[in-house]
Amino acid sequence: MAEETKTLADLKDMVEEKAAQDAAEAAGTTTDATDAADAGDVAPVADDSVVAEPKIDEQGRSYATGKRKNAIARVWIKPGPGKVIVNGRELETYFARPVLQMVINQPFVVTEREGQYDVMCTVKGGGLSGQAGAVKHGISKALTYYEPTLRGSLKKEGFLTRDSRVVERKKYGRKKARRSFQFSKR
Repeated sequence: MAEETKTLADLKDMVEEKAAQDAAEAAGTTTDATDAADAGDVAPVADDSVVAEPKIDEQGRSYATGKRKNAIARVWIKPGPGKVIVNGRELETYFARPVLQMVINQPFVVTEREGQYDVMCTVKGGGLSGQAGAVKHGISKALTYYEPTLRGSLKKEGFLTRDSRVVERKKYGRKKARRSFQFSKR
């Protein structure tokens, strides 16, 4: 791994060498570097898909913020039996509706990490649905910080994208955002 790591100077030399090769090919001559490349002596170029370093604090946790509608969730995850604490209360107590509990557990189901991480989060603003979406967004981001290899599966499911849909504002001259006042012909 250390042999494949390239510095900026190495990359600059490679670019200059490539430019010299192109110029030599245009002139019809070859250089020693092209002869070496033909012989197979050149090391292969490192893979472009570099996995990020995990972001873990000194207590072994990963932190992320999630947002949805007007709700903002601050989420910490760490390895554990799968306990979820929201604003100091159990998941089943704070989000009593099973649909909201399912929304929060989706990142773990998709990444097959159910029961492997403890979640502690504080969430404020918005209603229960927005708060559940914010916690889900925060858990997804924290999982990618803890295990960067999970980013692909979470990104594919759309869990890392902030859902920007919010309530449309009411317009003047109308009853609601789009609903007009009742019209009477006579």
